Amino acid sequence: MPAHDIVTVTDGPADDPLARERAHLAASRAALRAMREDVERLDIKDVTANWVNAAVLTAQIEDRVKALADLSHTPLFFGRLDYLHTVGAEQAEGTPGESFYIGRRHVHDADGDPMVVDWRAPVSQPFYRASKKDPQDVGLRRRFGYTSGELTAYEDEHLSDPSAADDPLTSKLLQAEIERPRVGPMRDIVATIQPEQDEIVRSGLAGSVCVQGGPGTGKTAVGLHRVAYLLYAHRERLARTGTLVVGPNRSFLHYIEQVLPALGELEVRQATVDDLVTSGEGAGIEIRGTDETSAASVLKGDARMAEVLRRALRSHVTPPDEGLVVVRGSRRWRVPVYELEEIVRELLDRDIRYGAAREALPQRIAHQVLVRMEQAGEAPDDRVQDAVARNAAVKAAVKAIWPPVDPAKLVLRLLSDAEFLVEHARGVLSEEEQAAVRWTKPARSVRSVKWSAADAVLIDEARDLVARTHSLGHVVLDEAQDLSPMQYRAVGRRCSTGSATVLGDLAQGTTPWATESWAEALGHLGKPDAVVEELTAGFRVPRDVIAYASRLLPWMSPGLTPVSSVRESPGAMSVRRVAADALDAAVVEACGEALRNEGSVGVIAADARIPVLAGVLAAAGHLPLAPGEETTAARRLTLVPVSLAKGLEYDYVVLDEPAAIVSGEPDERTGLRRLYVALTRAVSGLAVRHAGPLPKALHP
Repeated sequence: MPAHDIVTVTDGPADDPLARERAHLAASRAALRAMREDVERLDIKDVTANWVNAAVLTAQIEDRVKALADLSHTPLFFGRLDYLHTVGAEQAEGTPGESFYIGRRHVHDADGDPMVVDWRAPVSQPFYRASKKDPQDVGLRRRFGYTSGELTAYEDEHLSDPSAADDPLTSKLLQAEIERPRVGPMRDIVATIQPEQDEIVRSGLAGSVCVQGGPGTGKTAVGLHRVAYLLYAHRERLARTGTLVVGPNRSFLHYIEQVLPALGELEVRQATVDDLVTSGEGAGIEIRGTDETSAASVLKGDARMAEVLRRALRSHVTPPDEGLVVVRGSRRWRVPVYELEEIVRELLDRDIRYGAAREALPQRIAHQVLVRMEQAGEAPDDRVQDAVARNAAVKAAVKAIWPPVDPAKLVLRLLSDAEFLVEHARGVLSEEEQAAVRWTKPARSVRSVKWSAADAVLIDEARDLVARTHSLGHVVLDEAQDLSPMQYRAVGRRCSTGSATVLGDLAQGTTPWATESWAEALGHLGKPDAVVEELTAGFRVPRDVIAYASRLLPWMSPGLTPVSSVRESPGAMSVRRVAADALDAAVVEACGEALRNEGSVGVIAADARIPVLAGVLAAAGHLPLAPGEETTAARRLTLVPVSLAKGLEYDYVVLDEPAAIVSGEPDERTGLRRLYVALTRAVSGLAVRHAGPLPKALHP
């Protein structure tokens, strides 16, 4: 018996298997509709005590209704498992088996019996993990094929048949789903998750995971599906603590934003690092400028700046030079200077947050006063201590000893006051490095500063030194290889008491501060014990394309394992040199050829070439979209600056002038990494058009 039996749609009798599966799909849709109607009919008038409770409950009901939406383009189930025995029962001879339909969400009938089981449920796990060697009590795994939302085919794997081949990638339906043309935003991969991906997706909440994955290995999808799984397995805890997805830019976030809602998860926040450090309580700054030099950006992102900021902040603490007298009624209570010094020294030695220490100081002083009251025969309580802590003399002493510090003003002074910087960077930054980070034209006030992205991260660090940043339950950090150490620290603060999923590819690091090792990056993130997993099987990029792009690896990231594409179709690929005055026309022609195929088309070029290409494409009748804008059947062409290409994908890519992409970066290695990103955005075909010589790294 073959491993995979494929059956396509027919108009056979109503009792044939395909007809029964289509009937189950119709019944499941009806059951989901009934579940939604039940929620919509809920009457909350008699269960809410006030308008606040009513508003909260109404919002929860609205979210539940959205989560129960039946999306016409998204099948309710994509697979079926036939167990040999009843799940959870003793596997005795003659025990009847059970069947479960696996889908994106749970659906039950009027009696509460499951018609579709959530892909995250334990009973669904063998759909992704079972094999002939380890069938996990599954006799048959069935995959379904759909066309425009209609069930049109199914394919069976007989896991209990010892003669069947044991290679899930020989599944034609699975291959077709992986290679299906892409129009619109990124979609979920619940129907195609592979065993090594599933292990990462279902890893526990307590531990952090770092996924190193080359282009097309599915690392972004794995990270998003892990969030969905954790929300399923730990919903109450994560509902309290929150979840966050951090991406490299807005275009990327727009591209992935529909994945989690399609899985029924509506409460996951998405943000860039810039969003994190400029929004939220106490932020109040705006990124309006750039650093004067690349060296300044690199140094501001260096982890050593955290120590410089810590020193600068602590320098505001001034040891007392005289004792304190507290007047209460007719009595005067004196706290000598040496006791004040001891209190300050203890708080400094504990190295707690500046703001927390400042709040503790008046209470410590008040405690010393209460000790004297007790020694004098009085019996003060906590209310007396609080009153002493609010005494005008105590408040004045605290202000003088431990004054409030505004984080933005601290960074402003550090970057504009040469003497202040020298004092606190001594032994940490060299004189040349201090000169590089210092502004040549100091701003007069916080409001007038045109803060750079690196400045905003410094302010976020200073803000955390003053008051602890709120920690979430889980954070997903994508394209992590491009973060600076200080940016890692900023993200790490958001999951200091939670866990993280870190996703990236060291070969795609294109910033001047790109990380060289995950061990170093995880240390800055505060997750040194995170497990590092590597995905090397590519499911998206055609083998010819990934092989061509992998020629760059020895030149830019020696030691990294090249991605091995498992796609059966080699992909359409052409590399053509044209005359300099014919390059624009060649790009337009390649776009026309690509648009004759089904799916999305991306034109990727050096940033400096984008205005020119926009003009020639418009003149040829093409109105390209910008990165992040959703493609439609009518508009499938996107013009992409190479600086924004990371994380995006298109069925067909037209790549303009590789040498211009490389030369547009400050150094050759960064340029080759940028080119590597551009070459690996193609899902079905790649057309390279160039007038100048190709970079020598691409030569065979």
